[in-house]
Amino acid sequence: MDGSRASWVNTTHDWADTVDADHLDRIRRGPAEFVPGGPEHLVLEIVAYAADEAASRGGGGCVVTLHADGSVSVKDDGRGTDTRVDEHGQVVKKPVMATKDLRFFDVPEAERLPDGHPRRGMSVVAALSEWLIHTNRRSDGAWSQRYEHGLPVTDLQPAEADGTTGTCVRFLPDGAIRSRWSLTPDDLVRWSEYWPYLTAHLDDQRDGADRSGP
Repeated sequence: MDGSRASWVNTTHDWADTVDADHLDRIRRGPAEFVPGGPEHLVLEIVAYAADEAASRGGGGCVVTLHADGSVSVKDDGRGTDTRVDEHGQVVKKPVMATKDLRFFDVPEAERLPDGHPRRGMSVVAALSEWLIHTNRRSDGAWSQRYEHGLPVTDLQPAEADGTTGTCVRFLPDGAIRSRWSLTPDDLVRWSEYWPYLTAHLDDQRDGADRSGP
């Protein structure tokens, strides 16, 4: 669905609004509201998108990696984030990081995540992270983009194709909410039970330990 942006139908995000600074600022001012239970909730906000993709394809997987630097990444094997070309030939990706998810944010009947708290969208993760890198691989190309506190600080940077598709979101939560992760392989088993089309695995690389999940 390339061409004029005015003709693009909004389903999950507003294609015409690539950065919603007020929305991001609201999240940053209320971390207790948007990260109930701690930084693990941010992981669930990302994994929920992998679950959506898995359900749409009849099955799929993701790997959650706890890195030694305190960051965490979620990598899935889906089709990748929707990317289009506008009437000026400019590549535009769906603004999942810097604008609200129209299906969930401030929607009283929004679905609940496995921790029992409401789903609000990927922008919560971006806004409450010191930095976030979104790597996207689609059948027609790959790119990455870096954000700091929800705001893009680079343009789309071409990424080397590796024969796969999917997304990888790696982020470092703000220091005020960052703590030692308490995720275990059993947690991800429960997530897979909650989202039956998704198979989730944990790879804990902290302190050089090998604690990979099933």
